[in-house]
Amino acid sequence: MARLVIRGARYPGDIAIENGVIVALGTVEAQPDDQTLRCEGDIVTAGLVNTHHHLYQWMTRGRATGCNLFDWLVELYPVWNRLSIEDVHAAALVGLGELAATGCTTAADHHYLVPGGDDSVFDAIVDAAKQTGIRLFLSRGSMDLGESQGGLPPDRVVEDRDAILASTEAVAARHHDGDMVHVVVAPCSPFSVTTELMVESAELARRLGLRLHTHLCETAEEQQHCLDRFGMRPVEMLDQWGWVDNDVWLAHGIHIDDSEMQRLGAAGTGIAHCPSSNARLGAGMCRVTDLLAAGCPVGLGVDGVASNEVGGLFPELRQALYTARLRELRPDALMPDQVIELATHGGAQCLGLENVGHLALGQQADLAIWPGNDLGDMADALAGLVMGPDRRARHVLVGGKPVVTDGEVLGFDLASAHRNLASRAQELWD
Repeated sequence: MARLVIRGARYPGDIAIENGVIVALGTVEAQPDDQTLRCEGDIVTAGLVNTHHHLYQWMTRGRATGCNLFDWLVELYPVWNRLSIEDVHAAALVGLGELAATGCTTAADHHYLVPGGDDSVFDAIVDAAKQTGIRLFLSRGSMDLGESQGGLPPDRVVEDRDAILASTEAVAARHHDGDMVHVVVAPCSPFSVTTELMVESAELARRLGLRLHTHLCETAEEQQHCLDRFGMRPVEMLDQWGWVDNDVWLAHGIHIDDSEMQRLGAAGTGIAHCPSSNARLGAGMCRVTDLLAAGCPVGLGVDGVASNEVGGLFPELRQALYTARLRELRPDALMPDQVIELATHGGAQCLGLENVGHLALGQQADLAIWPGNDLGDMADALAGLVMGPDRRARHVLVGGKPVVTDGEVLGFDLASAHRNLASRAQELWD
């Protein structure tokens, strides 16, 4: 197979790809059969890795705009209960298409709503990922603690624990290939699940060799809920459940103290930092630099578009940089190259991926190529990318295969998918 050579990029120079893998960087000597992708003045990064998302929330964007997390959930749970599998597919197609268009090559979707107990909803999400062409971490989310038993979600949206575990194993058998689709065991949150589900989910994941994911330490209210219900702070509770390890990553991780950070860091437990969603809900500011110093892998996440209406990963780079600087009141608290590291290699670490997230020989050619024609006056290309105007990717490759070309998603008509989604969303609220 002929090599594909990216030529003319301002950063990092030429890149040669063969059999889906980066084989040369910098100045690449031409070979007779090379295919060439000209990118004069553009900036190339490893593909962005989205470590936390709720794709179904594209059906309920722009609602409950002045609520904290618990009130927001209470308002939206009844609406989410009305979602059909076709609704979830429509939302996943738009959500993954928007992620691809903003440079994302790997996305983790935490889906914890199973209409009528029909787990073919996960087949629908996988189908949308295959149409889009990006890697999917399909987090088989779950809730088994309804209002009548002291949980936050309505009883009608929770599932039976045994059914959840059986379904999770079945979804893994259908879809987990360890390459384009990774199934993850992912009970939702401390206020929507039982201790038994958390413990048995960890046992199941380790028996099957799957990773674990959940929400933790997102709000002060969650912290108080755990103290009232368990007599423990969330990290201590998680540790007792067998969830503090290097096969786990946690969404948000805002309200974590120094000793808890040291425990998580020593174990290699990752954190999905979702700065825009945290700001939108007034949840707090994640201690990213402290987490990194403690040894925790930290990646970036969009979260659902019901709490981050943009829906693309690229804006989270600047938001993460500014949030860190505001929290620490230091203009050098987080630098542009560090933010790109969070969005690429940090995210890959959270997901347990060793072959993506770097511009390096032998890595999968998961790449985002960003237009740089308006950044020529900025001496530092990466600073220009992070701190300059928002942009969508010019080209996106996954394993060397084009997913976005000249700004257009190739696998389907994204504009048509948006129209279908808008029609469905309107019907949901009528």
